[in-house]
Amino acid sequence: MKTNITRLIIGTLSATILYALVACSPTNNSSSSAQSGFQSSSAQNTNSSPSNNPLLSGSNVAVAKNFKATTVLEGLERPWSMAWLNDGTVLITERPGRLRIVRNGALDPNPVAGVPEVFAVSQGGLMDVSVHPNFQKNRLVYFTYSHGTNQANRTRVARATFDGSSLKNWQVIFQVSQTKARGQHFGSRIVWLPDNTMLVSIGDGGNPPNKLNGDLIRKQAQNLNSHLGKVVRLNDDGSIPKNNPFVTSKNADAAVWSYGHRNIQGMTFDSVTNKLWSTEHGSRGGDELNLVEAGKNYGWPLVTHSKEYTGGEISNQRSRPGMIDPKVVWTPAIAPSGLAFYSGKRFKPWKGDLFAGGLVSRDVRRIDLDANSNIIREESIPIGRRVRDVRQSPDGRLYILTDEQNGQLISIEPN
Repeated sequence: MKTNITRLIIGTLSATILYALVACSPTNNSSSSAQSGFQSSSAQNTNSSPSNNPLLSGSNVAVAKNFKATTVLEGLERPWSMAWLNDGTVLITERPGRLRIVRNGALDPNPVAGVPEVFAVSQGGLMDVSVHPNFQKNRLVYFTYSHGTNQANRTRVARATFDGSSLKNWQVIFQVSQTKARGQHFGSRIVWLPDNTMLVSIGDGGNPPNKLNGDLIRKQAQNLNSHLGKVVRLNDDGSIPKNNPFVTSKNADAAVWSYGHRNIQGMTFDSVTNKLWSTEHGSRGGDELNLVEAGKNYGWPLVTHSKEYTGGEISNQRSRPGMIDPKVVWTPAIAPSGLAFYSGKRFKPWKGDLFAGGLVSRDVRRIDLDANSNIIREESIPIGRRVRDVRQSPDGRLYILTDEQNGQLISIEPN
């Protein structure tokens, strides 16, 4: 397996991280007997947020104390995503282009064979991994990854059969309609719906000065003929479902499910209420938690709480008729990546909550929802490392991956 591991440092990305690190305040873990699991919060974090009024989350967020974080293993290079097989085996992607196996809590030293070359530059590489709902019968595993060169690259979706040790029959089933330059904003997460169709998040293509056809590429998020800045819905073979929201429109790509997104790197489905949640990177502040619905416009870049990295407004509008407001806005940025809706029985105080990973905030944000999907409050579960992914395991545990050269698999649970 050949992997392009050229490391390009994008100036604006570096500036973003430096800016957002100011907001980080890692806290040591400790225990508490408080049954609710919440500390006293500032006023903006203790009251429910009405559906048309996002919770504006700042740096004064309650810090959880009654939890335990346990390192399961380390030695992962920039891990990006994880998925469980029926026998408890865990598949983990490493962004440079490797798929790893964890069995009985031990990391196999040998990567899985069969992964092709990926464009592993800056934010790009091998990203999400997801197991087909009928994996036990068809052995299909799905991946998102970036492909191409620094001058022309795009997000792809592929599937392959997994025989327990290697991947075979690698097949690209979808790719973004336009190529772009630089290694920014690929997305991308896969979520399966109950009808065995899948949703895939695609980034907007990158920050200024990155352009497409002479205009800022981020404006493609509002172009319904482009896959950039969208969530697309696909059948499991990559074909287009006949009931997609724009399938009969002559002015839209039939794969588009929702639009106006910047860069979704957290996405999860609540099977109890049949609702899709996503977390989305803003620019300088303005990260979002969204309740995503078919055919809806989420505003980027016409409506945003973000600022330009260089200062100044991207838009002077925070809301607009016909566009969907976020449920939570994070300023300073937490750089959200990985999102899980906890539906397990193991941790009853956490049931029905969302858990959002933060790369810059170096924590997991626990978001308490009411029965109408309004935000009651949030709290920070400090990890002290860049959190790339958050997942619920089949046995009802919560796990995270840390985005480091020596990345870790960590379990978290309430005390």
